[in-house]
Amino acid sequence: MKGIIGRKIGMTRIFDEKGESVPVTVIEAGPCPIVEIKTRDKHGYEAVQIGFGMRKKKTTTKPLAGHFAKAGVEPQMILRELRVDDVSEYEVGKALKADLFKVGDRVSVTGVSKGKGFQGVVKRWGFSGGGDSHGSRSHRKPGSIGQCATPAKVWKNRKMAGHTGSQRVTVKNLEVVQVDVDKNVIAIRGAVPGHPKSYVIVSGKV
Repeated sequence: MKGIIGRKIGMTRIFDEKGESVPVTVIEAGPCPIVEIKTRDKHGYEAVQIGFGMRKKKTTTKPLAGHFAKAGVEPQMILRELRVDDVSEYEVGKALKADLFKVGDRVSVTGVSKGKGFQGVVKRWGFSGGGDSHGSRSHRKPGSIGQCATPAKVWKNRKMAGHTGSQRVTVKNLEVVQVDVDKNVIAIRGAVPGHPKSYVIVSGKV
């Protein structure tokens, strides 16, 4: 498995060889320096810890500053671990860039979805609501949420109104349609979670 941390720039469209419009999400993918390598003998599993985005030294805590200094890299804003099958291919201090992927690769993108605040059941869960005429007073109400007497409670996981969005979401099987190595930018077909400038993790099979 291979992966990289990126920043969602936004959505646009490109035209393929047939002249058809393809909606894409543009992601600034890396560079992501390798800060630490986790081995099965020492940590019990194999993974690489990578960083993304420059952090000011004056806002970096001493433990983190020492961690980055040990790896010989500048302080990073984001730190994430990615499980890999073989850590022998990686080296501390080496940077992962957009050339990790190529056109046609299938990837998964993980990010935090847009927050929509407190919403009712119609917007949150897609309920149809009640009637709009003939004296109806339950246009956007959820309706009954339980039984009248037995068991006289509301069951767990009942779909009700509440906070919507701001959750970790993974969209799988997206296609890489463009890779710009010079600018460290990749274009992925379709939409990915998160608002513009948010951080995402792009991962795929080796």
